[in-house]
Amino acid sequence: MDTMTREAADRKAETERRTRRLTLGRAAMALSSLLVLAAIGYAIWLWPFGNARSGAQNANRNDAIPVLVATAATKDVPVYLDGLGTVQALYTVTVRAMVDGQLIEVRFKEGQEVAVGDVLARIDPRTYQAALDQAVAKKAQDQANLANARVDLARYQKLASTAYTSAQQADTQKALVAQLEAQVQQDQAAIDTARTQLSYTTITSPIDGLAGIRQVDQGNIVHTTDTNGIVVLTTMHPISVIFTLPQQTLSTVAAAMREGTPEVVATLQGIDPGHSPVLDRGTLSVLDNQVDPTTGTIKLKATFPNPDYKLWPGGFVGVRLNVATEHNVIVVPPAAVQRGPSGPFVYVLGDDGTVKRQDVTVGHQDESNAVIVSGLAAGARVVTDGVSRLTDGSKAVVAQVNPNAGAGPPQPAAPGARQSRAPS
Repeated sequence: MDTMTREAADRKAETERRTRRLTLGRAAMALSSLLVLAAIGYAIWLWPFGNARSGAQNANRNDAIPVLVATAATKDVPVYLDGLGTVQALYTVTVRAMVDGQLIEVRFKEGQEVAVGDVLARIDPRTYQAALDQAVAKKAQDQANLANARVDLARYQKLASTAYTSAQQADTQKALVAQLEAQVQQDQAAIDTARTQLSYTTITSPIDGLAGIRQVDQGNIVHTTDTNGIVVLTTMHPISVIFTLPQQTLSTVAAAMREGTPEVVATLQGIDPGHSPVLDRGTLSVLDNQVDPTTGTIKLKATFPNPDYKLWPGGFVGVRLNVATEHNVIVVPPAAVQRGPSGPFVYVLGDDGTVKRQDVTVGHQDESNAVIVSGLAAGARVVTDGVSRLTDGSKAVVAQVNPNAGAGPPQPAAPGARQSRAPS
């Protein structure tokens, strides 16, 4: 009985194992079939793109690469040093009261252009006029006493010569005359002082300039100790610009000043100096006598005529200092100069449409020109756009630029952006 039960259990277990192996086998076959089908589908999907890519590569090998070129030219190139400057008025005057009193008249308007000697304001002059009159009267009184003393002196000297009076009395009278003469001189000094004080009641402009905002209104009492003054005058033309340059340029700037008066160009601050609008042209007037040890810079001062008031005190401007001019040099656009492990080079387009990599030596370079010291002849055509696809010996063709495009070939759009189309 027990033996039969054990045999039945063994048969059941064997049946379950066979069923499990059969199920796993079928699952493995199904998975293998799915992988094979996926591989076939992936190959079919990529096959057209692979052919298209191969065709494009073959076409690129056979077709000439479109490029833009420029011709190396010979011309004079000015050498500029760029910096940032601050505009300062050539003269700045704070007009203050020289005497105390009530401001009875203001004759200037805010923002008005004034000249030397123009009346700006007037202080009540009555007190100072009275002081002047008093000094004049005192002098007249002392002059009368002096005249009488001189007459008496003449009498005493005549009587003393005939022994009708003592010589001592004549000498005393002579001393009195000298005393009164000194008194008259003192009275004249008092008159000059009173007249000067009276002149201070009429406030005039000491410079040619532009009047700022009025600090005191008519009717107020002004004092000589007032810190704000009445108005601030600034000279607008000519005007100065203070700017700094690295100390490494000191020898170049000093040499330019020894040869003459270097030109300085003021431009809008924050814009590419080579393309920024010119505000004014002036000359370098001062090179400071020491280097700032904290910043390692030198301070310079330029003067500008500023006829159109484009430069304003306190404003920031770009400054370009012309320190030299290189004459009859070969220049190319800066975009044509490439950098490599062996140094700078350019791609020269030959008459047969083949480009050649040409090593060059570059001298001065700015936003508009790159001076080629050696390695390139004038008249050579150098590639300025499309160099990323070129190698030595590549075939290239000059692309036709749409004259209506304005600023050259269309630029690629940024990722996710839509390119605008020209209206038809």
